[in-house]
Amino acid sequence: MNSNKKALGLAMVITATTFWGISGLFAKALFNISPAITSLWLTQWRLIFGGVIMIIISKLMGNHPFAIFHNLHDTWVIFAYGVIGLVPVQFAYFMAVQEGNASIATILQFVGPFFIIAYLAVFRHEPPRRIEIICAIIAFLGVFIIATHGRFNHLAVTPAVLFWGFISAVGVATNTLIPQKMLQTGRVPSLDVTAWGLLFAGIVLLAIHPQQPSIPNVPSVWIDCASILIIGTIIPFYLANTSLKYIDATTFSLMDAFEPLSATIGSVLIFHLYLTGADILGSILVIVAVCAINIRPYYKKSTNN
Repeated sequence: MNSNKKALGLAMVITATTFWGISGLFAKALFNISPAITSLWLTQWRLIFGGVIMIIISKLMGNHPFAIFHNLHDTWVIFAYGVIGLVPVQFAYFMAVQEGNASIATILQFVGPFFIIAYLAVFRHEPPRRIEIICAIIAFLGVFIIATHGRFNHLAVTPAVLFWGFISAVGVATNTLIPQKMLQTGRVPSLDVTAWGLLFAGIVLLAIHPQQPSIPNVPSVWIDCASILIIGTIIPFYLANTSLKYIDATTFSLMDAFEPLSATIGSVLIFHLYLTGADILGSILVIVAVCAINIRPYYKKSTNN
């Protein structure tokens, strides 16, 4: 492949994953403005508006986003992808941010590939490779170090942060596995799958909890919301989908490391998050372990977050 195109693909995926990490910082800023702003409200708003705008973008690009309704099976797969995949990835992630910070939420979500390995081992009888087992031990050791700050007799983060963080990691697995065959066949453009998945997920969350909180009508709220929608949703999803035309799934997976890095650096610079030596060591272990298993991919990467 032309080296210029490969460089373009790398730039796209690095920008996308960095923007996903930054979006957690805008979410934390929102939660700090008012207790009325909840992760549920933010997730509903982000999913619905993000889905609608991406459907419009798909139509402008010459796709046929409404063609999914001609195939009932495709419609149900995308619906399941939205509700079982995107809801935990989005809602649980923002809950972890709300209860903790963008750095720990992103690091916990980053271990999602190991839940994919577990699923493949249990339900598809595909035993993990030795490197995957070793990397899983290293990654969860890293999480344990972060959760205890290296002092193994107490938790340095709340159980709620760990719970929501691991739920979001499970969401990474379902988010990847559910649309896998559809994306591999290419019968539905990945942009359409993502767009409708976002919209379906948002509608379901709104139906479950239609009551809306009283959001402060101040510029900072709407600036943060617009940033999450544009910087954290529309731009990175578009760049991530487009980048796969120029780079392979393995390279994409390795560049995912920029998401926790950007979230952690941003948390330190903006919210003055103090990182202990144990936090840094644990984060490095998680990032290195996940990158190591992606050197030889065991699944087709599906964009998430």
